[in-house]
Amino acid sequence: MVAAAPFTSAEDAKAAFGKVNPYEHGVLPVLIVIENKSNKAYRVNLAAEYVRPDRKTLQATPPTEVPYLKAPDRPRAAPLPFPTPKKKSPLLADEITIRAFAAKMLPPNDSISGFVYFQTTLHDGAMVVVQGLMEAASGKELFFFEVPLGKP
Repeated sequence: MVAAAPFTSAEDAKAAFGKVNPYEHGVLPVLIVIENKSNKAYRVNLAAEYVRPDRKTLQATPPTEVPYLKAPDRPRAAPLPFPTPKKKSPLLADEITIRAFAAKMLPPNDSISGFVYFQTTLHDGAMVVVQGLMEAASGKELFFFEVPLGKP
């Protein structure tokens, strides 16, 4: 079983990432949970895509690249008359990489979880497509999983 939950609210973000809310900086964190109810072990080479309602897709951003994503432009009343110093990215928080999906094996009767990150907003009717699970013994790849996401 595969489940996905977008973390867009301040409460969810605080519980997972502490002070930083990635969603406020143009990054949609999605918690992926994979449960194995069988007696077989699975190798995991997770690949996740965000599929918008218009069927356009976005690949997940590696957690090491998240701090370098450009935040959405926000209008300013007037340009500043002098250069401003560059701020350190709030997305450099250790929690971004610590909480990222990194499992490589899924033991029998166990579950694994972690975050994948997309540079987008949450769209009503969007889904996450998860693939990359293989039986450890035979190497047989499992089908992909389409997990619908809801708008908060």
